[in-house]
Order: sequence, then C-alpha cells, then structure tokens
Amino acid sequence: MTTNNRSWRRAGAFATIATVSALGVGLAAGTAQAHTPVWEVTCTEVSVDLTAYSPKEDNTVTVTVDGKDLLPAETFKGNFHKKLELPKHDKELTVRLVVKAGDDDKFSRDESKTAPVCNDKPSPSPTPEKPSPSTPAPSETPSDTPSTATSSAEVPPASTKPSPSGDLAETGSSSSTPLIAGAAALVIVAGGGIMWAARKRRSAQH
Repeated sequence: MTTNNRSWRRAGAFATIATVSALGVGLAAGTAQAHTPVWEVTCTEVSVDLTAYSPKEDNTVTVTVDGKDLLPAETFKGNFHKKLELPKHDKELTVRLVVKAGDDDKFSRDESKTAPVCNDKPSPSPTPEKPSPSTPAPSETPSDTPSTATSSAEVPPASTKPSPSGDLAETGSSSSTPLIAGAAALVIVAGGGIMWAARKRRSAQH
C-alpha cells in the first residue's frame, strides 16, 4: 500500500507541474501578444492601430509631423484605430508616433517614420498654340496720276512735217482779220471828214 501511495503522489506531482507549465506558456504567449502598436505612413495619410492595451488604465497616443501636432494627446482604453490626413507637401515629412501605456511603461512606444512626396500628379498637358490671325494684304490704291509711260503712249507726238500745199502752219489768226481792219480804217477816215466839215461850218458862221 505504501508503494502505491508513493506512485500516486508522484503522478499527481507530475500532473501539477505539467499544468503549471502549460499555464505559464499560455500566459507568456498572451503577454507577448498584448500591447500591439501597428501604424503605417503613406504620402497622404497616417494609419494608427493600437490593440490589446489595458482596458482599465488610461493610455495616450500622440502623432506629430515635423514637430507640429497632427493628433494632440488623446486618451483611450483597450484599442485605438484612426486615420489621419497629412497636409500637402512637396518634400518628405517626419511623422512621429508616441504611445504611453497606462499599465506599464515598458509597453510604451516612441517611433518615427517618413512620409514620401506623392508622385501621382498628372503631368500638365501642353497648351495648344492658338493660330495667329493672318494679316490681310494691303489693298492696292490706284494712283491718281497716270504713269508717264501711259501718257506718252496715249498722246501721239505733234507732227513736224510741212503740209503738202507748202503753206505755213496756221498761227491761230482768223481769215476775217483783214476785213475788220479795213472797216476800222474807213470809220477813222469818215470820222475825220465829219470833224473837218464841222470846223469849216463854224468858221463860215463867224
């Protein structure tokens, strides 16, 4: 009977040790999986996922960009999930995540990541060139003065050949000029005769 009792005691001790060991492994695994901070940074946003933190104690999380608050200190219990939009930027940004665990400071985190510049902007399309309006050719203004060549071509030169009859060229005098001159001479003579007769008559009366 004594031998059997010892065997049972040994068996019970082994079972207890095995149970405690299993519980210890389980607790260690649970502790290793607790307080899981996961966060990602892209060119446009920051994603923060904090899980398995203390559901009883106050935990805090802060996100800054180049030293400026993107997410001021915010308190949470258990889990925290949020997406934060980054400001537009043309150079890389330094994003910092600070998590303070309320149950144990060894689970706190202070990490930094870089936000790249977005390169998905469409390239500007070339502006089509507007056709320049064609300048109308200046209309030809007709000259008021006919050209010398045209005038000389249209006006025939004066003929210098003598007339076939041998007479001199007319000087513009009319053929009635001698008649007018003769009539004028007769008038003068008649007038002189009248004046002479009048004087003679006056002398005879005196």
